[in-house]
Amino acid sequence: MKRLQRLLLACAFLAAPLAFASAQTLEKPNITLGVGGKPLLYYLPLTLAERLGYFKEQGLTVEINDFGGGAKSLQALIGGSVDAVTGAYEHTIRMQAKRQDIRAVIELGRYPGVVLAVRKEKAAAFKSPADLKGMKIGVTAPGSSTHLLVTYLMVKAGLTPDDASFIGVGGGASAVAAMQKGEIDALSHLDPVISKLESMDAIKVVVDTRTTDGTVAVFGGTNPAAVLYFKKDFIDANPKTVQALTNAFGKTLKWLKDATPEQIADTVPEEFWLGDKALYISAIKATRETYSLTGVITPEGMKNALDLVVKTDPEFNAAAIDLTKTVDDRFLKAMQ
Repeated sequence: MKRLQRLLLACAFLAAPLAFASAQTLEKPNITLGVGGKPLLYYLPLTLAERLGYFKEQGLTVEINDFGGGAKSLQALIGGSVDAVTGAYEHTIRMQAKRQDIRAVIELGRYPGVVLAVRKEKAAAFKSPADLKGMKIGVTAPGSSTHLLVTYLMVKAGLTPDDASFIGVGGGASAVAAMQKGEIDALSHLDPVISKLESMDAIKVVVDTRTTDGTVAVFGGTNPAAVLYFKKDFIDANPKTVQALTNAFGKTLKWLKDATPEQIADTVPEEFWLGDKALYISAIKATRETYSLTGVITPEGMKNALDLVVKTDPEFNAAAIDLTKTVDDRFLKAMQ
């Protein structure tokens, strides 16, 4: 009987969740992660990692705080209310200039996926970004990647950021409503919002960085979008935890590479569909090229991101930036 009890006990230990064993070795198994607009396809890998159970598989309990835009999630990281952020890579560059050491560990999106669209009634008169002058332009939040892209386009067209008014419209249904109600003339935003407005025949897309061709047309090459980033001191103090998060996102990218749009749609929460599953599937197809295949942030992409920052902020000192210190690729290289 004792032998049988010992055997059953041993089996119970072997059957225990791997996550439990992993959690014992992590410095901080309970993590708070910030994001600026979780339902947006820009952040799809985050939702998939959560829904597929990859965080738990790594021994992590991840509390996700969804803010109105990427700039707000960055502020939360600097303020100490979150441990990590899935947000735009360019934030690591801007923070270095402010003597805040923020480092990306894995790329989630290789192209911005941001679309500039104008209200259908304005489409006939729109010839180039120079025609944004005097318009009310909706963005997810001031200072976020959607804001920076349209500012970049305006500067390249000979305008200044003061030549238009920017209005934070958030993500999801609030952004759709802002266009429907006539509160904005143009919108710099992401899917599924863009696909939803296209299906309503409410907008005309004029710049599209969801595709390789569209991204190259704007930047001349790749431009990293969403990444997972931390403060350097957090990385130094919690390397096993950072590795676990990197592992979870790396496995997500592999799953995403082979998944069908239908599988993706079935995995995310139903409210992300904006009331139309078929439309959401179309949005996934439209943004498919944006996601990173390897998780690697390339030197070309870093330089293009720096150029975006410089062009949108004339006072920014590019010479003071060391791009190698915006990325810590040790965890990607060691990924399980």
